[in-house]
Amino acid sequence: LFLIMSQSQDLKYLPGFGSEFESEDPRCPGVLPKGQNNPQKCPYGLYAEQLSGSAFTAPRESNKRSWLYRIRPSVQHKPFSNFPSGNFTNKFVDCHPNPNQLRWHPFDIPKDSEKQDFVSGISTVCGAGDPCSRHGIGIHIYACNTSMTNKAFYNSDGDFLIVPQQGSLHIYTEFGQMHVAPNEICVIQQGIRFSVNVEGPSRGYILEVFDAHFILPNLGPIGANGLANPRDFLHPTAWYEDREEEFVIISKYQGALFSCEQGHSPFDVVGWHGNYVPYKYDLSNFMTINAVSFDHADPSIFTVLTCQSVRPGVAIADFVIFPPRWGVADHTFRPPYYHRNCMSEFMGLIHGNYEAKEEGFRPGGATLHSMMTPHGPDAKCFDMASTAELKPQRVAEGTMAFMFESSLSMAVTKWGNETCEKVDKQYYKCWGPLKKNFDPNWKPESLKGGAIENGQ
Repeated sequence: LFLIMSQSQDLKYLPGFGSEFESEDPRCPGVLPKGQNNPQKCPYGLYAEQLSGSAFTAPRESNKRSWLYRIRPSVQHKPFSNFPSGNFTNKFVDCHPNPNQLRWHPFDIPKDSEKQDFVSGISTVCGAGDPCSRHGIGIHIYACNTSMTNKAFYNSDGDFLIVPQQGSLHIYTEFGQMHVAPNEICVIQQGIRFSVNVEGPSRGYILEVFDAHFILPNLGPIGANGLANPRDFLHPTAWYEDREEEFVIISKYQGALFSCEQGHSPFDVVGWHGNYVPYKYDLSNFMTINAVSFDHADPSIFTVLTCQSVRPGVAIADFVIFPPRWGVADHTFRPPYYHRNCMSEFMGLIHGNYEAKEEGFRPGGATLHSMMTPHGPDAKCFDMASTAELKPQRVAEGTMAFMFESSLSMAVTKWGNETCEKVDKQYYKCWGPLKKNFDPNWKPESLKGGAIENGQ
C-alpha cells in the first residue's frame, strides 16, 4: 500500500496497472468471501454485485470485471428522467466542418455567484463517433467552483480520462477515494459511480473514449522499462459510508443525461476485488525517452496511455505528454518539426509555456490541429531554434503540455466554435512572419570554388 497525505486525511492506494486487486474497509475485516464470489449469504449481510467492463467471453488478458460487496445493490433507485445536459454533448454531426488551425484562450471558470459543480461544468469542445455504436471519442472542458453534494455521476457510454489544470479534485468512487491534483490524471471507467469535491475554482480537461479501455502502450525496442511504469499507477482502497439520505444519481446514456433519486449513499461498498478499478497517475513519474544523436523523435515516444482501435498500431485515442527533459540532438532543429498528420491533435497546457509557441498558448486553453491541417512552430520559435547554439539544454522546464491524439476526424461543437467565445481568431498570424529563406546560389561547402560536373 502507498500512503498519500491528502488534505487532513490519509488516503491509501494500491500500486500497479492491469492487475488483480482486493481491498477491504478496515472497519469490517473479512468482508471478502473466501473461495468464491457469490455465496448464499455474504459476510456482514452484504449484497454481492459484479461490475463488468468487458464482455463475459473476452479473452482473459482483456477481460475486465470487479466484485463489489455493498450495503445495498445499485439497482435500488427510483426511475430515471431527463436531466439538463447544458453544453455536455456527443452530437458531432450537427456542426459544419472546420479544417482551420484552432486555438482557444483559457476557458472561463464560473464566478462565485454562479455555483457550478463538476457535472454541470462540463462543456464539449469536439469529438467524433457515436456512443450508441460504441465507437468514438469526446473532448470536454470542466470548469466548476462547488462540490457535488449528495450527488453522484456515472458514464454508461465510455471511460473518462480527467486532467486537472487548476484546483485539486477529491473524488469519491465506489472503490474508495482519490485525491487528484494538477500534474496528475485519473481514469474512471464506464459505469463506475463517482462524486467530485473541489476546494475552490477548478478547471481541467476530459478525454472520453467509447470503444475500449486505456492500456499502457507497447514498448517494443525500448525494452521492459520506460515511459509510464505500471508501479506508478495508484488505485483507491475500499471505503464506505452508510448514509440514509436522498442522493441524486446522474447517468450519461447515449450521449444524454438522466437523473434518478435514491435514499442512500452509492458509496456503500465495504470491500471489493477485481481488475476493473479507477486509478490515478502522477505525470512527474513519466520516464522520458528522447533522441541523443540527431533528429527529432516522433511524439509517440511520449505516450502515457492508449486506447487502441481494431487496426494494429492505430489508436482511437492516445494521451501524450511533453514533460521537462534534456535536449541534446546534434545538427538538428530541435522544436517539433512542421507537420501534416493523418491523426487529429488536441493539445492542452497544464502549466508553464509550450516550447513551440511560448506566446498565445496559455494554461487552461487549447489547440486543435485536425487531420492533414499543417502546423508547427511559430515564426519566433523557428528563428530562435535555427540559430541557437546546439548545446545540451533543458526543454520544457516548469511546463507540462499534453495531447489527446486520435485517428478519428473530430468535429468542433457549436459551443467550441462560437458559444464559449474563446476561439483565438488571430492564431493563423503566428506563422505569417515566416520568411522566404531560399537561396538558389547556395552551394555545399564541398562544392564551393569548384566546378559542378555531370549535374552533381
